Amino acid sequence: MQDRYAGDIGDFIKLGLLRALSPERKLGVVWYRFPDEIHNGDGRHIGYLDQADRYAVLDPPLFNHLKTVVATERSITSLLPVVDGAVSFDESTDQSHLHHGLRRQGRSDWMSRALLAATDCDLVFADPDNGIVDDDDRRKGRAKFGKHIPLSEVRALADGRCAVIYHHNTRRKGGHGAEVDHWLAEIQSPALAVRAKAYSPRTFFIINPDDEAKKRTEEFCERWRCLQVHLHR
Repeated sequence: MQDRYAGDIGDFIKLGLLRALSPERKLGVVWYRFPDEIHNGDGRHIGYLDQADRYAVLDPPLFNHLKTVVATERSITSLLPVVDGAVSFDESTDQSHLHHGLRRQGRSDWMSRALLAATDCDLVFADPDNGIVDDDDRRKGRAKFGKHIPLSEVRALADGRCAVIYHHNTRRKGGHGAEVDHWLAEIQSPALAVRAKAYSPRTFFIINPDDEAKKRTEEFCERWRCLQVHLHR
């Protein structure tokens, strides 16, 4: 997650999902903060805010808050009021200042602190820029590894509780459906996948959902289908 993304369509959908799932739960948000980049136009998908007649009804308090965020301060901190009471861990994942040989340990230490912060949470959300990758050790020393969440961290966050993991769909061979199926198999725990195709393709993996979480997920998909949100089958 980068500050410059705050309030875009991706935030509207993911925060809407969290607000649907989190009542009567202790939510922890691990932001996977990464420094703002300027090489692309990510974060510019805010046109939905000009269509209040279509989208505000989905979650009026959320819609109105994000409209204010975009108009005033686009930052992770500015999003916190709409997840009131959540544990927020926003320490940067950026290890590029370290020698590549030290980055693996730096990331391991970061993850230990994230897990400690979310100890008492029974619902955890992880928000990496680019989503899930495998545990190939070669990638862990790269400067941009902070934009990903490896499977080992997915499983650690979901251990003994429900976790929601953001994934930005890629050009993986076989298409997005096959990509979602691949990660569902790799996660190795009961999981749902919520796909959201508006503006850009993204998937939210909901791991270890209980019956209430399943029900709320289905209701969310039905309510938000105008933004091409649906449950992967």
